Amino acid sequence: MKIIHTSDWHLGQSFYGKSREQEQAAFLNWLVDQVAAQQADVLLVAGDLFDTGTPPSYARTLYNDFIVRLNREQPHCQLILLAGNHDSVAVLNESRGLLQALNTRVIAGADPEACDDSLPVYPLNDAQGEPGAVLCAIPFLRPGDLTRSRSERSADDRARELQQQISDYYRRLYEHARNTFPGLPVVMTGHLTTVGVQTSESVREIYIGTLEALPSSAFPPADYIALGHIHRSQKVGGQDHIRYCGAPMALGFDEVNRDKQLLVVELDRNGLQQVTELAVPVFQPMLRIQGDLTDIEARFDQLRTETDSDSAVIWAEIQVETDDYLPDLQPRITALAEGLPLEILRIRRSNRSSATLADTGNRVQLDELTPEEVFSRRLEQDETLSDERRAALTGCFREIAEGDPV
Repeated sequence: MKIIHTSDWHLGQSFYGKSREQEQAAFLNWLVDQVAAQQADVLLVAGDLFDTGTPPSYARTLYNDFIVRLNREQPHCQLILLAGNHDSVAVLNESRGLLQALNTRVIAGADPEACDDSLPVYPLNDAQGEPGAVLCAIPFLRPGDLTRSRSERSADDRARELQQQISDYYRRLYEHARNTFPGLPVVMTGHLTTVGVQTSESVREIYIGTLEALPSSAFPPADYIALGHIHRSQKVGGQDHIRYCGAPMALGFDEVNRDKQLLVVELDRNGLQQVTELAVPVFQPMLRIQGDLTDIEARFDQLRTETDSDSAVIWAEIQVETDDYLPDLQPRITALAEGLPLEILRIRRSNRSSATLADTGNRVQLDELTPEEVFSRRLEQDETLSDERRAALTGCFREIAEGDPV
């Protein structure tokens, strides 16, 4: 059987104030076509369907229209949607029952204390409608899903306990899958950080309690483990069967020169047969230009030879390396780019002489965030807030920001 593994769509993302509605709609239309072209039996999305827990209405429309079109054109394909750290359990659960009628299964939260019959372990059918694999569907595990904080214990002790609890939960689902569906290959999911992965600027650090990253040794010997959260496609520990597919489009300027892809996973009764990388087209060109003013001007001149009036508008970030204070930096860059199909979304200045190793880390600066993103990050620091309370506060913030306070 064939499974398409994707993740981190981030529908509704505001990219430096720019809507990505058209770009994301183009990707979703392309994805439906790929399900048909690959004759996929399952489409699995490993978290972060939306960019925020309170997605804008157009993002919900994209989500719903995609599910309807996929079911209409590829009714045999099972759609598996898992929550990530950006997603709201309450929002995803709103339509969970309805979407089951469209061959779609939504897994928004986890309950490690559930009885065996209620565990998220499901058969996946092949092209003949027969079980070809079994899925252990694990979304982003929130701190409250696993344990209650004990203040008298050290952070290291709590981290070790959390790691053991996550490992125990994965192993419990794996053993239940083996016992309930003997002879079928086991596919597992996850939305988390594993030890040793390469991240991107757009990846928000997530912690399950005090646990920063999970070692690959904590996973049971499943035939394939489909992971989300990390935006760069990569194998975990060099293992073919534990993979991040990466985000299908650049979510930050540091990702623009990296190929984006889906993974086509093929299994039979003997287990994993192969994983094929399927390149995702670029639906919105982006560019990061870095250097001193002379370098940037030369790059602009090169672009003039590569583009014409019919070229798609490129979203650009310009990073100027200089030791001088340039009060007129923005108008100078704008003048140099005149006539080019560029929309400069961000201009950064870096001081070469004072750069240190600490300056090169993947830090998010305040000007990269919208006011709502600043507010959301503050809410996420409070683990006592429920998804419903967080969504209500965000809704109030939006109304106040739009000038219609409640």
